[in-house]
Amino acid sequence: MIDEELQVAGADVPPPCGVRSRQRVVGDVVNWLTSLPAVVLVVGGLLLALLVAAVARVGVRALVPVEERDRVPQIATPLMPTLGAAFAIFAALTLASEAGYLRAAEGLVSDEAAAASRLAWAATSPRVRSEPIHAALLNYLQTTRAGEWEATAAASGDDPATARAIARLERSVRAEAARPEVGTPTGTELVASIDGVTSSRRARVAAASRDVPALYVVTLVVSGLALIVNAGALVFRSSLRTSLLIVGVASVVGLSLALLFALSGPWSGPLIVSGHPLDAVIGNLKSGFFYGGP
Repeated sequence: MIDEELQVAGADVPPPCGVRSRQRVVGDVVNWLTSLPAVVLVVGGLLLALLVAAVARVGVRALVPVEERDRVPQIATPLMPTLGAAFAIFAALTLASEAGYLRAAEGLVSDEAAAASRLAWAATSPRVRSEPIHAALLNYLQTTRAGEWEATAAASGDDPATARAIARLERSVRAEAARPEVGTPTGTELVASIDGVTSSRRARVAAASRDVPALYVVTLVVSGLALIVNAGALVFRSSLRTSLLIVGVASVVGLSLALLFALSGPWSGPLIVSGHPLDAVIGNLKSGFFYGGP
């Protein structure tokens, strides 16, 4: 019983300060990498991979004694299939996970646009004064796209202009729903619609605050670099032209890492989640589409 109490008590004990600091540093580095432009990621990934390959080739030649150099291919050759398979598995799992996260983020934006469209249509119900609601909704959507779509503002959800816009929208909708002449069914629909908008926004902010799993990145980078180093060790005795054969391996590793970082920042990286669904609702509000106009 005492052991169980100690285990429960220890479950809430935070990790030591040094551990948290290292985790934070790794997380900051990964987040910085995901925010870089796609061209920088691709060029940087290729240069890093090719540099590691060159250093591995020269390093093996400089560090391994002459009498032991015959053993290098005997050791490195059997490791190539294992290291290649390990990198392929890690890359497939990590890239599939990040691609799925990107698709989920796009789905959240579509849900938010659908909720906004539902509110816009609900505001056109009989005896509802739709102009204030449509104006507040248009202001909210435009403010969201301008100030809460990228970088830290997307993750924190504390943009002052967006906060004022959604507060104005909430007051407009709930004031209209409370009018006796609107009726209970229509008022309920208005309240449910604005709840859908705010819930969709909260889901988007929560998704944007997700950090890239640092362990995924570290594991993939280490396995890729190990594969390149092993390939460089195989050609340390070859001529420069023959050594160019490892460029293919190095390029695949470098491009895989670049793709990982590009996919991992849908709110701050090169592959920003498209705001087209919200832009379409903005265009419809401006054109009078929700009134049945052209």
